[in-house]
Amino acid sequence: MKPLKPVEQKINYGKIMSVRGSVIDAYFEQSLPSVYTVLHAGENQEITIEVLSQLDDKTVRGIALTPTQGLARGMQITANGEELMVPVGKRTLGRMFDVFGNTIDHLKPLAEGKRRSIHQEPPPLSKRSTQTQVFETGIKAIDVLIPLERGGKGGLFGGAGVGKTVLLTEMIHNMVGDNKGVSMFCGIGERCREGNELYEAMKDAGLLKNMIMLFGQMNEPPGARFRVGHAALTMAEYFRDDEHKDVLLLIDNIFRFIQAGMEVSGLMGQMPSRLGYQPTLETELSALEERIANTDNGAITSIQAVYVPADDLTDPAAVHAFSHLSATIVLSRERASEGLYPSIDFLQSNSKMATPGIIGDRHYQLAQKIRQTLAQYEDLKDIISMLGMEQLSTSDRLVVNRSRRLERFLTQPFFATEQFSGVKGEVVSLKDALDGCERILADEFKDVPENAFYMIGKIEDALLKQKDNKSNPVMENPVAQK
Repeated sequence: MKPLKPVEQKINYGKIMSVRGSVIDAYFEQSLPSVYTVLHAGENQEITIEVLSQLDDKTVRGIALTPTQGLARGMQITANGEELMVPVGKRTLGRMFDVFGNTIDHLKPLAEGKRRSIHQEPPPLSKRSTQTQVFETGIKAIDVLIPLERGGKGGLFGGAGVGKTVLLTEMIHNMVGDNKGVSMFCGIGERCREGNELYEAMKDAGLLKNMIMLFGQMNEPPGARFRVGHAALTMAEYFRDDEHKDVLLLIDNIFRFIQAGMEVSGLMGQMPSRLGYQPTLETELSALEERIANTDNGAITSIQAVYVPADDLTDPAAVHAFSHLSATIVLSRERASEGLYPSIDFLQSNSKMATPGIIGDRHYQLAQKIRQTLAQYEDLKDIISMLGMEQLSTSDRLVVNRSRRLERFLTQPFFATEQFSGVKGEVVSLKDALDGCERILADEFKDVPENAFYMIGKIEDALLKQKDNKSNPVMENPVAQK
């Protein structure tokens, strides 16, 4: 279907009736602007307001997406019938934007081109792909135990300093370098410092050319933070539907989107539901999440950081977020403190893709055996700390040896940390990762020291590392022996 030619919109003039913080009521004599229409006010039309409800046949209520200093009753307000638009296309690659599609990277102005409304419908069921495919990341720990879905959504649960940003950066690197796709980072309620650090890290790693970054920062009004996710998805949908490319969409943090919606709802005067959340929480989250889908043209695969308030998994925000996710990756501070990166807690993490019908019987049985071995080791840790390894039976000792080698084999050197660690990053295929785990479980390497498995790619690298360590004992890694 050919897109319709844009119709020139007649400017509709109105008058501000009230200003209550970010909430603006406006009166229009001629024709009433529809919901989602953008209004402009202020001396230089610099204040942007989005209509969220029509109060009567002459009055609308909107939420400001920019600070409202200087607005007063009786001032003129204009509407041209357009919704909030963002630029789309190849010209957006390598740039950093705000919710309005303005560049914020202090580089040359963006070239003229297509712009689209941020409010788009999810793809209909008839256009969605019925095939379920695994999305390979090149990261052993994820591909073996928590496989992600192509066109699916994975949740990344982790606090500060456990390697969350590094893991996201590595996924971007592998997506760009290995799959020739497009990567997008959407910061919702991000701290300015974190956004700047991530931009500089991407720039230094040479990952910006096939990447788009979009930020609704923490210091911006709730309306801007609430819409930045929709703006990012509109840019991503262009590459999926028009360019027929796979897109990796990273969202940090999906809880901040819910939080911004809660602020907007409160400002609009809606009655809150349980625990102060907006009554439209499920609808708003679904409208965003359902646009992330796998179609016949391409797929948008999303990795989303999810903050759990007070570690309460029954919190409405966490419950509604869980219902959309196909994989849950939990990062562990304990593993990070031991230097085991990526610091994933394998027993807490899970994936809906880990079934024999999708990943195959061999992969499924192997993953189950790995989990079982790691769970047995977890149970034995208390005994080892009190009585020592000597008190364990022969079979238990074998379990401990396998587990410790598996834990270290599932660590991996990342391209994102090359400049800090001096160790060259590696992408490991699923076949090599499964072969390595299978051979460790078969006790093929029980005489190879544990540290030889730390921060390697393929299992064969352990034998090479063992030879290097024998010739140069100083090179042994003390962290890996913890």
